[in-house]
Amino acid sequence: MPQLRRDPLSGRWIIVATERARRPGNFVDVNDGTLEENPQACPLCHPDREPVYAEEDVRIIPSRQYSPESIAVLERRHHGLYDRITGMGIHEIVIETPDHIANMADLDVRQIQHVIRAYAHRFRDLEKNSSLANILVYKNHGPTISHRHIQHTCSHILATPVRPRRVKEKLQEAQKYFEAKKRCLYCDVILQEREDGKRLVLETQHFIAVTPFAARFLFEVWILPKDHHCDFAEGIQDREDDLAGILKGILQKLKEGLDDPAYNLIVQTAPYRRKGDDYKWETLEKDYHWHIEIIPRLTQVAGFEKGTGFYICGIPPEDTAEYLREEETP
Repeated sequence: MPQLRRDPLSGRWIIVATERARRPGNFVDVNDGTLEENPQACPLCHPDREPVYAEEDVRIIPSRQYSPESIAVLERRHHGLYDRITGMGIHEIVIETPDHIANMADLDVRQIQHVIRAYAHRFRDLEKNSSLANILVYKNHGPTISHRHIQHTCSHILATPVRPRRVKEKLQEAQKYFEAKKRCLYCDVILQEREDGKRLVLETQHFIAVTPFAARFLFEVWILPKDHHCDFAEGIQDREDDLAGILKGILQKLKEGLDDPAYNLIVQTAPYRRKGDDYKWETLEKDYHWHIEIIPRLTQVAGFEKGTGFYICGIPPEDTAEYLREEETP
């Protein structure tokens, strides 16, 4: 069974999942080709598990390793300095289309809208489970060191009983800014980026897409809602079509401009608020702002970054924004 272990030196929670390492083909080179190019053999074209969500051509199925049953056996233990939790939470796979399409960029806007609506439905549903503290959507497009690439676009919903350190750090920065300025940090970023325009890639009625001022990675793009909401599920109501349009636009620009790069997509939303938590939630709805991060995997994180926590971005984000703005898409 997978488990969470807390590093007392950094405060980070680490997932130990031995089942993942035992899968055949996991220890392969990142350029070792793809898996399941044939739709007849694709596990997402022919899923063998009952869906927890099935609407509008979107299917969400439980992962084999982290099923709904795994949350029921959560048990906190400690051994001296070390804390751990048996079980990990809930992991679900979002099959974004029944068609054998590799990249979300190639879905039509309406289908992406259906995917966004499915995310929101599961966010609200999983919030009912009081054992869960944090939730996010992430997407891996393209081959990675630990996985061969299945040529069928999908994403993942992961809900855990603890909040990751990076989530806590972002919450704390937003809260500190609000306490000092009585304004949302993200709303001020949106205002400045729209006025400046140098890092603005796309803008719609309700959203902007920018390369962050302090981008960690080449061609990193964030999508932020102009309206203030801390929760993704609440913030997209009556905005799904607009979000789908700008998301497709950015993914198409990355695909066409960077020759279909591997990328990660993360939906960052406010964690679940639980009574008895040690975090001060009083201002969360005013100080935090949900957003989407899209990170092309064009370079590898090296020893300096791992040792210091400093990221090295080889091209100024103003230049990558200009390049993406000028990239024409179908």
